[in-house]
Amino acid sequence: MTGLIVGNSRTAEMVGDLAALTPEQRRQGGYAAQRVLWFARDGDVVVLPWLPPEEYLGYVTTLTGTRVGSLALVVPPPGRLGGDILTPDRLADEGFRDDLHAVLRGRAVASVLAVYKDPSVVDLAQAVGAEAALPGYRFSAQGGDALVNSKAAFRAVAAGAAVATAEGVVVTRSSEAQDAITALLEGGHSVIVKQEFQGGGFGNEILSSTNGVAPAGAPRVVVLPERQSVARYLARRWDWLTGGQAQRLVVERYFPDSRTIYAEFVVTASGADLLGVGEILMDPVAVGEIVPPPSLASDVEGRLIAGGRQLCESFRVLGYRGNLSADAILTPAGDVLFTETNGRITGSTHLHTVVRDRIIGADYRKKRIIVERAGWPVLSFSAAVARLAAAGLGYDPVHRTGVMLTSDRMPDDGTLTYCVVAEDLESAQDQEHRVAALFASD
Repeated sequence: MTGLIVGNSRTAEMVGDLAALTPEQRRQGGYAAQRVLWFARDGDVVVLPWLPPEEYLGYVTTLTGTRVGSLALVVPPPGRLGGDILTPDRLADEGFRDDLHAVLRGRAVASVLAVYKDPSVVDLAQAVGAEAALPGYRFSAQGGDALVNSKAAFRAVAAGAAVATAEGVVVTRSSEAQDAITALLEGGHSVIVKQEFQGGGFGNEILSSTNGVAPAGAPRVVVLPERQSVARYLARRWDWLTGGQAQRLVVERYFPDSRTIYAEFVVTASGADLLGVGEILMDPVAVGEIVPPPSLASDVEGRLIAGGRQLCESFRVLGYRGNLSADAILTPAGDVLFTETNGRITGSTHLHTVVRDRIIGADYRKKRIIVERAGWPVLSFSAAVARLAAAGLGYDPVHRTGVMLTSDRMPDDGTLTYCVVAEDLESAQDQEHRVAALFASD
């Protein structure tokens, strides 16, 4: 049986208007799309924005045990935004669909896995007669996945499910935002404002009435000492905050020194299956994560999973099917406050389903810790592989420890993402220090 995998790593519901992305952001999206290769199994058909380098494809499939020759990689012609990301017009291209029909001829599509099930993926599944293989097809066909990924809709669903969130409100007018922001600032709190659709913290800003607040989950802190400065800030930033005034804005209390945690599930017709929990490392936006977080107290983990299940159930009864990550913060006071849901393949999914369960082995769930980090500067992907091997740091399938490279080398800054598999956090940190030293002298 064949799986159809679609690497649409950037959609409007994930990052806002695609046309507003810079060329660098589109290139980054194209490299992020290559990570769907981790999910490929023998006989699968993978749709990508461009063909991956052979060295990266060979590296990934060697670890996953997938036969490269059994895969079919299909690339649509460039669209109106070029060839870096899979835009809807590329997935709708008639020549591409003819090629896909030819590749799929004689194969039964058992599953359709897309990073995000937007209307263009639904239409593609229909075009190849595989709509029954797309989880939650009827819900997704009505644009339902946008509801699951909306930070504004999340607050309504969380309130209805009695799931704890930070004090806050969803607004549609600048005057409402000014009142909500001012009330929190005058109450002695910092504020985080969030675009309705954006990921990685890049659609957020933190507001404070004083200096000295460190950002986490947003690129910067804006100091607004009085009501008039709030009004000036909103006048200057309103279009950006609302995606060109097409989105709602979330205004919430910001808790400094909090940890960002999540529980990821797969929502099915009968319930929600837990994939795992993790901690996202911020500096000031996401730069890595730890799976599972070794310092997460059992009662905190219990509250995280319980609240996540309540959110999954709310979306399940509406018809959503597929991966759902329930994100939260752990405040210094010990409160677990949920912040958003992500109904898609996340930046963590491969760590749970592939790195842990397929490569390390599900039996090692409680015996290994995974630390993933972005931003390792390297000379090339092949040089990174070679130096890891020479230093004895590459992943060892016998001992089930070592370092894997989970992304290709980014051409703009020469960095890649790696993950360390170790028996404990101390060992993982030791390996991280050794990895950092490999190219330090170049």
